[in-house]
Amino acid sequence: MKIVAVAACTSGIAHTYIAKQKLIRAAESLGHTIHVEIQGTIGVEDEIKNADVAILAVDIQTTGNDRFKDLPTIKVPTSVVIKAPKQLLEEVEVKLRSKK
Repeated sequence: MKIVAVAACTSGIAHTYIAKQKLIRAAESLGHTIHVEIQGTIGVEDEIKNADVAILAVDIQTTGNDRFKDLPTIKVPTSVVIKAPKQLLEEVEVKLRSKK
């Protein structure tokens, strides 16, 4: 699975970076590729165009989310990613498979 993600917390420091690292580690351990943006900064369009899903691990409103309009998009608080990143990705896999 190819994943694009945005991580953003209210202060933009701890939870943002922890969520980013947890998503990356979990995705890699499950054999997925992932590109994670911090605070909704401009991402690489090719990454988005070739992705299977977008994950928004955010505690604040982020801009530019319309870039993901053609992708299945999952929005969760950063705490979900920090506590159970692998479980989240496994649930995303199941949801994507069931929609095919």
